[in-house]
Amino acid sequence: MDQTEADLIFMNMALDQAQNAYLVGEVPVGAVVVRDGQVVSTGFNQPISGHDPTMHAEIVALRQAAQTLENYRLPDCELYVTLEPCPMCVGAMLHSRIKRVVFGAHDRKTGAAGGTIDLFADKHLNHHTAVTGGVMAHECGQLLREFFEERRRRHDENMSESEAQGPLDISSTIVTEVEFSEWDAIKG
Repeated sequence: MDQTEADLIFMNMALDQAQNAYLVGEVPVGAVVVRDGQVVSTGFNQPISGHDPTMHAEIVALRQAAQTLENYRLPDCELYVTLEPCPMCVGAMLHSRIKRVVFGAHDRKTGAAGGTIDLFADKHLNHHTAVTGGVMAHECGQLLREFFEERRRRHDENMSESEAQGPLDISSTIVTEVEFSEWDAIKG
């Protein structure tokens, strides 16, 4: 792992962005785009609150950087992100021609920089991005662990409360459009 003082500074900024995501109930992932040692943009996960599956921290930061620099190509930029990027985000990074990606925690389930696959290593692609992984991995991973532990704890508490209240009255259940035919069958 080749990390510099700048990598630590910018990863700390990405962690601040991840904390923003945590505070609004999103999976705590943060990103920062940097050019020539200057922050161009930041982003944090917002797919739940934004009702948009593409609003990963990296995509949010890339979109803002492209708008700020008035160019969808970002060849002189580096992207710092607290979690190994997924395939969608790697695709966006490759299309934007990001020079370098620095990530914190590895993602063994959906990571596309070596976690499950390594899209950056594909020699068939026309752009190649330098990648540095594991920068402040412990700190980045710890924030994610805390988030999911809290989420599980709240889920377990809610389950205990609902069990104590007894069976649910199905007539008070909120029904979505998709469920109307099933609802009609239940109501009789």
